[in-house]
Amino acid sequence: MDILLLGIYAFFVWLIFIKFKWLPWNITSQVIVVTIPIVVLTIMILTLNVVAPSSSKLRVFKYTIPIVSQVRGRVLEVPVEEGNRPVKKGDVLFRVDPTPYQLDVANLEAQLANAVGGQKEVEESLTGANAKVVESRAAIAQAEARIAEVDARLALAQKRVDQNRELARTGAGNRFDLEQAETNLAEQRGQREAARSALAQAAASEQQSRASVGQIQQKLGSKVGGQYAQVAQIRAQLENARWLLGETVTRSPCDCYVINLQLRPGAFVAGLPLNPVMSLIEVDGQIVAFYNQNELTRVQSGDEAEFALETYPGKIIKGTVDSIIWAMGQGQLPASGTIPMASLANMAPGTYAVKFKLADRDRELFIAAGAVGDAAIYTQHLAFLHILRKVILRVGSYTNYLVLKLH
Repeated sequence: MDILLLGIYAFFVWLIFIKFKWLPWNITSQVIVVTIPIVVLTIMILTLNVVAPSSSKLRVFKYTIPIVSQVRGRVLEVPVEEGNRPVKKGDVLFRVDPTPYQLDVANLEAQLANAVGGQKEVEESLTGANAKVVESRAAIAQAEARIAEVDARLALAQKRVDQNRELARTGAGNRFDLEQAETNLAEQRGQREAARSALAQAAASEQQSRASVGQIQQKLGSKVGGQYAQVAQIRAQLENARWLLGETVTRSPCDCYVINLQLRPGAFVAGLPLNPVMSLIEVDGQIVAFYNQNELTRVQSGDEAEFALETYPGKIIKGTVDSIIWAMGQGQLPASGTIPMASLANMAPGTYAVKFKLADRDRELFIAAGAVGDAAIYTQHLAFLHILRKVILRVGSYTNYLVLKLH
């Protein structure tokens, strides 16, 4: 762009001073002719670096996801391929032999069914034992009522014996009535002993029933989340076994590309967190460019931006400024017992990273991880100068067609 402007300027100088000789071509005019482009271009470039800053330190970053098998076993299938072949979220990456995990699930399902059946049987026994306790309590109440009734009759029989004995002693009564009253008293005493025996038997039955309830409750154990501990434990083991069975099929967690694919059918995966079997690289990356600190004084989020990647010679990619990362490693002082070096404060100013968002028209464009190129930001100031930066960026983009090597 600078050369083009100088060429246009030289053409008009030739017309004015040489072709038509409108002005004299002397030392003074020559100095002025040379000075004007130097001053104008200097001012223009310095202004352009503020209102439309550019950077040749553009880089495309993409996160990678190491894929680790959650289970161990023999790999049966690897249906994905490495390279520029997208994998959708949820697509199968590889399958592990599920046989041992299916057996574990079947075994635990049988244990759970057995435990639930045994629990129901024990619960029915508990219901019967509680019914026995209630029945024993009713028998105790009945025996106590019977004792109270017999005690009342016994007191009346005792009173009748005392009365008849007094009458017989004074001669006012006969001996037969006294003997009959004494027989009735003996009979009531026998009934009281029988009632007391029934009470003792009912009390023993209640104690035995309570002991049975305690034993059954101890056998059932405590409850966890509304379920008895034994059943809850087996159910949890079953859920874990089902989860492991599901993990025999590893699926893609994102829309990605497969790289570093070394896994093949027949290989054995160990299920260790430090043993990735492949890596995924995300489809949508981050475009970041690094600018000097004083170039970002007018830059704001949402400003228009353009990129010229070396992977796409002659193509301009549109975008906007997402954010400026106002931090760098030189500004970090981690907590430690070491005194900071004095030279740290004298280090040259570094650069700050600017993150960009692709425009909607270029979102489907494949952006390779690690791609480099140039970036330009067009601020809200002196928009008429932006055309110069756009021309410079496009000229640089076309120069990417040149492969400058001799072999």
